[in-house]
Amino acid sequence: MMLRTIIQTIIFLVAAPVCAAETVVYTAKLIRTLEPALPEATAVAVEGGKILAVGDLESLGPLIASRGARIDRQFEQHVMTPGLIDPHVHPTLPAVLTQFPFLAPDDWYLPTGDFPGATTPEGYKSALTNLVADHDDPNVPFVAFGYHPLWHGEVWREDLNEWFGDKPVMIWHRSFHELIGNDAAWKLLEVTEKDAEAIHEGANWERGHFYELGLRAVFPRMSFLFEPARYMKGMQNFLSMMHESGVTTAADMGTGIFGNPVGEIQAVKAAVTNDPVGARVLLTPIITDFIGRQKTAEEALAEVREWQTMNDDQVTVGNHFKLIVDGAIFSGLSQMGAPGYLDGHMGVWMVDVPTLEAFAKTFWDAGFQIHAHSNGDAATARFIDLLEHLQRVSPRADHRMTLEHFAYSTEDQNRKLAALGAAVSANPYYHYILSEMYSGDWLGPDRGPQMVRLGSLEQKNVPVGLHSDSPMAPLSPLTLMWTAVARENISGDKTGQAEVMTREGAFKAITIDAAWILGLEDEIGSIRAGKAADFTILADDPITVPLEKLRHIEVIGTVFAGEAHQN
Repeated sequence: MMLRTIIQTIIFLVAAPVCAAETVVYTAKLIRTLEPALPEATAVAVEGGKILAVGDLESLGPLIASRGARIDRQFEQHVMTPGLIDPHVHPTLPAVLTQFPFLAPDDWYLPTGDFPGATTPEGYKSALTNLVADHDDPNVPFVAFGYHPLWHGEVWREDLNEWFGDKPVMIWHRSFHELIGNDAAWKLLEVTEKDAEAIHEGANWERGHFYELGLRAVFPRMSFLFEPARYMKGMQNFLSMMHESGVTTAADMGTGIFGNPVGEIQAVKAAVTNDPVGARVLLTPIITDFIGRQKTAEEALAEVREWQTMNDDQVTVGNHFKLIVDGAIFSGLSQMGAPGYLDGHMGVWMVDVPTLEAFAKTFWDAGFQIHAHSNGDAATARFIDLLEHLQRVSPRADHRMTLEHFAYSTEDQNRKLAALGAAVSANPYYHYILSEMYSGDWLGPDRGPQMVRLGSLEQKNVPVGLHSDSPMAPLSPLTLMWTAVARENISGDKTGQAEVMTREGAFKAITIDAAWILGLEDEIGSIRAGKAADFTILADDPITVPLEKLRHIEVIGTVFAGEAHQN
């Protein structure tokens, strides 16, 4: 039962009758507006989901009197900011993965519980054994998300066979881009050696290993992931993660990952429609979905135009399109330039250059903003080549072509990105969790600490957004802000300090600059008259709080379209 079945089971809520809009004035100890003309305030008036005016109670006095405004003081001891933005998430992944326990190198705190990290092979095997023992559904294989060989040692099919015998067990790699299962799991899912052999690349049957494009052989057999009750509970988990971290807008950078983009769109719409708090989700079609369904670039554009007819005020397929350049950073499949990976393994190219150029130009010429998954510096070079090619054959002034992830780059490449008018949506969590481990046999002590070089971009005035790529990092903009400013690794060492962002720059990267990257700067990202009344309420000020407390600031609640909700 796949995503289209879910939609058949969802009953949409009937909209309430429209009433005359009430004018409400919210007060706060401090309002950080992100507007240079009035950077700080203590009161904001909203009506009909929009901001009317910003100032203090005295300056807003005439408006309050003329409109009979209600003053709401529930946040007057707290700090108000623009609604926080995560410009790169994957709602369907938490919807799937939070159905199961997390067992990763890092700790996870989710709506479904707290999951301590396992940092050694012995710790991983012990924790996995305990989790498998608690699994009691014979129709569903046990699945745990978060495995990584650099911490947990190599675990393949034969190991899972030895440990668990006839119990079907699958481990999902920390990258999401890899699955490993035992004999019992593949038997239950009816995945065979013939299925693996039919995949051009991305499958190793002997090891029980499917990865990158090879996952297309497995996902259609995992229908249990999309059983309506399980899946919609997972989607609710995703929305809870947004609310708990103060995110009011998120962009799905990969609609169609599971091969049913219309079903994914409808599932997100159903979840958001029935969510009492409120959120905005931008959906971005992805090239690998169309390649997997053997669609041309022109056919892809026509499909996307059709999807846009389904847009509403909260869930939108915008004029954005995502390319994939190289493989996953967590898998060590990013394309690194010379000298490559020091242990001799190679990254992967996800899409060949002619196909990248064909899809990019089709959507570029249609006025779409292009986003490109790019991790290694060899991939960054290909991104730059592609942007130069597009500007040569079809010049555009305000293209905002965005490099997504930005795990590693050189100083020369950062200069080129600035000169070409590119934007960068980066995941600074890579430095936190990966830089220390990758400084060994994979990248070396010079390149490892220099992952995610955001300070260089900030100095060159390149627009930067910070994203979680949820669930690759916690869906927590304040955590991302802290990682960009502190540049502290998982062991607590501060490395690559020349690449720290300023506190102000990192805060813009989760508000107004993230909005710019999504083309929504006129609607969200700052607190200004005429914009959406989307705010995040914090217990402390992210600009002045001691650095060690930044990622732990309590999120009191949010205001979405003028309606307040406390966590």
